Amino acid sequence: MERITQVIGQSSAFLDALERASRAAALDRPVLVIGERGTGKELVAERLHRLSPRWDQPLVTMNCAALPETLIEAELFGHEAGAFTGATKARVGRFEEAHRGTLFLDELGTLSMGAQERLLRAVEYGEITRIGSSRPVQVDVRIVAATNEHLPERVEKGSFRADLLDRLSFEVVTLPPLRHRGGDVEVLAEFYGRRMASEIGWVDWPGWGPHALDILTHYDWPGNVRELRNVVERAVYRWEQDGPIDAIEIDPFQSPWRMRPMQGSASSAPAP
Repeated sequence: MERITQVIGQSSAFLDALERASRAAALDRPVLVIGERGTGKELVAERLHRLSPRWDQPLVTMNCAALPETLIEAELFGHEAGAFTGATKARVGRFEEAHRGTLFLDELGTLSMGAQERLLRAVEYGEITRIGSSRPVQVDVRIVAATNEHLPERVEKGSFRADLLDRLSFEVVTLPPLRHRGGDVEVLAEFYGRRMASEIGWVDWPGWGPHALDILTHYDWPGNVRELRNVVERAVYRWEQDGPIDAIEIDPFQSPWRMRPMQGSASSAPAP
């Protein structure tokens, strides 16, 4: 499916966050994007890149939580052949891939202290060293990082470097959760509903019925925009009646045959 990069919303809280990101985009400084899961942190990172003077250079993304700790530094900084078991040939890291462009580090809070130390040096001096090499490489990279954690609290607990946080937080863009974006639920439901209707071949968009709108607007949306999109698209493709869509299922796992939680291996084991 084609990647959708629209940033959609009209609430003042959301527009204020976008304005802050847009103003910071032109400055060649690090930006930290904070928000709950599903609030659109990656879309804001893309906005920061596209509105920057680096727009025509690479935007490289790395999810720091998607890799085991033993591989994160190799992914970030690259490695030489023979640097570790399985490294049969040299490989550039994400910093070198993003040279003259933007490196987006998602789930920043999951980085190990060792990786944080090397990242700090890269940010401060524009210099990285591949694993297994003693020769530093100069890189010109703008850092945009994102997290759903409260990093100052992590600093107090000793699990995140204060100097790295200072370096990365030139500007901090905090995205409001959907439950605090007044009016945006309806706007997003209309957008994703129309798009799904078009995708499955509907000629006309019937809109939402009052019961569906009531559920959509009164739900708390802990998964934010990502969750809303799933709920809306599911409602559209399941609707088989004429007229506005008026049935919403928030929890797709709801079923009379829903699996019960395991009670533990001992109690759930069959009797002898």
